[in-house]
Amino acid sequence: MACPFIDEVVDEGAIVLRRAFQRERTFRDRSDPLAFNDSYLYERYRFSRHGIAYICRLLNPYVANNTRHNRALTVPQTVCIALRFFASGTFLYTVGDAENISKASVCSSVQTVYLSLKRLLNVFITFPGHKAICTIKHAFYGIAGFPNVIGALDCTHVRIKCPSGPHEADFVNRKSVHSINVQIRDADCITNVEAKWPGSVHDSRIFRASSLYQQLARGDFSGVLLGDKGYPCLPYLLSPYQEPQTEAQHHYNIAHAHRRGRIEMAFGLIKSRFQCLKHLRVTPPRACDIVVACLVLHNIACLRRERQPRIVEEEDWGNEAVLEENETG
Repeated sequence: MACPFIDEVVDEGAIVLRRAFQRERTFRDRSDPLAFNDSYLYERYRFSRHGIAYICRLLNPYVANNTRHNRALTVPQTVCIALRFFASGTFLYTVGDAENISKASVCSSVQTVYLSLKRLLNVFITFPGHKAICTIKHAFYGIAGFPNVIGALDCTHVRIKCPSGPHEADFVNRKSVHSINVQIRDADCITNVEAKWPGSVHDSRIFRASSLYQQLARGDFSGVLLGDKGYPCLPYLLSPYQEPQTEAQHHYNIAHAHRRGRIEMAFGLIKSRFQCLKHLRVTPPRACDIVVACLVLHNIACLRRERQPRIVEEEDWGNEAVLEENETG
């Protein structure tokens, strides 16, 4: 004779086992970020499945955990944790809650990935670019009719938290915000970056101290750069007329502004793709490393033609002109 009580216990046991199996299956799915579709991945990590797999192959020698621990993070997990932080710019514990790991693991994963990406700086960010100089000049000439141009140069500020120490005031920019001032040279991709200067430093000072300035001054490259009014007019760097008088000067300024508008769009695209660059809550040295890592990822996305986010207009951080026009330039 069947006992109703035993049948009820068996049914409850089956329910418990079914729920445990469902939790285990869900855990397995979450342990493989590449199991989701491209739309899901792009919204959270800014890359498609193939793009993330490519980044994992690049970083595998630096990111893989050399441990026998059965719960160690895999390379795709580590990479996706960092990509989620770069894409969202949120707090570490929020990323940990979303990825179902601890805040300490998120911090370790992000640091491992951005330091690994920094090693690839000279691979993906090269001057004058990944194309031949004549191809770059032809592309620039097609935009605004500017001959012999190999790129546009400008700086953007990345806001950081107030640093401690005696040099805190050096990071306050002209808008009374703590930041680092990042020099970027743009063509189809980012081809030069200087991410090590406090926000109070003027754009022209960063350029004169850069290796790019030394290369152009030596004549290593045939061509000129375009810069805004914060830069001096030099034989290899053309800035706009501050007070154009003739019709030719007005046309020059219009063509100059038309081409330089592209680098402003590039700033907006980079900060829309990686929201963490709108405000980094880390120390200045770590902020500089994260900026470099995001720019490397941006070039990877451009080279692989990843989908672009909706571009948010970049805030105007431009410096006022402080140098007299160089008539011999």
